[in-house]
Amino acid sequence: MPPNANIDKKTVVLGVTGASGAVFARRTLQMLEADERVGKVHLVISGAGLKVLREELELDVTKKTDIAARLAGSATPKTTYLLDSDIGASIASGSYRVDGMVIIPCSTGCLAQIANGISSTLIERAADVCLKESRKLILAIRDTPLNRVHLRNMLHAQEAGADIFPIIPSFYHRPKTIDDLVTQFCCRVLAHLGLEQSNQFHWSGERP
Repeated sequence: MPPNANIDKKTVVLGVTGASGAVFARRTLQMLEADERVGKVHLVISGAGLKVLREELELDVTKKTDIAARLAGSATPKTTYLLDSDIGASIASGSYRVDGMVIIPCSTGCLAQIANGISSTLIERAADVCLKESRKLILAIRDTPLNRVHLRNMLHAQEAGADIFPIIPSFYHRPKTIDDLVTQFCCRVLAHLGLEQSNQFHWSGERP
């Protein structure tokens, strides 16, 4: 039997919900596609997430068959697009091995469902599976200001095992463009999945 070329490569779930910040979803998918350590990506986009992609990226979301390629801007041989309504998909079961999940952007509505163990969609169920199987789950929250319900839900999700990763860009790397901000934030997210990127800026002390 020939060796499995993907046996040591990571399988990642990428969820996209209806919060503003579609550019972060696009860049994360592009980085996962380009990373040789990643063998498979399962992409799930909520109904509201599709609307945000259309509004912010002017993406045609009417044809679901090639939405991953249109989101990434090129062919996506690693990525499988799954409907958020497909609650019977592989990633809905803990017996299917994944190495982690990122929801970016993550709406406060999705956060609330996950924090309270409600799994009415595939994104929510896949996130719940990550928590129950003690797998990495990163929630890139994108909303402001935050009320007490949001803050309590973030605490509940963190106590259950999720990493709360609000979309707050950094500036110590002296970004020149919005793309610089987006890229460095996504680098930080992927580093928490064990996928540190070569173009991530690392602070090493005072500048000369």
